[in-house]
Amino acid sequence: MTTTPPAALRLPAELTHRQATACLAQLLQSLKGALPGSALVVDAAPLQVFDTSALAVLLEFRREALASGLGFGVQGLPGALAGMAGLYGVDGLLPPAV
Repeated sequence: MTTTPPAALRLPAELTHRQATACLAQLLQSLKGALPGSALVVDAAPLQVFDTSALAVLLEFRREALASGLGFGVQGLPGALAGMAGLYGVDGLLPPAV
């Protein structure tokens, strides 16, 4: 039996306060179709313009995924956003996808 890695949920190129609510709503839709125990992977590589709202979206999506019994990981986290997460002390909450 082969398993395929989960498809990554791609973030937009711009994720600021203005797009945060809509982006989070789209991510939360993916929870409905996820298999119990599966891992959700967020692809942050497309991010080019962002503010701390991007962190808020990722952290809220993580919280909802874990509350639903799902795994969570991030791939392609831009260095500046990773640095922001470290500055706020939440970098450990955004694990790299495996």
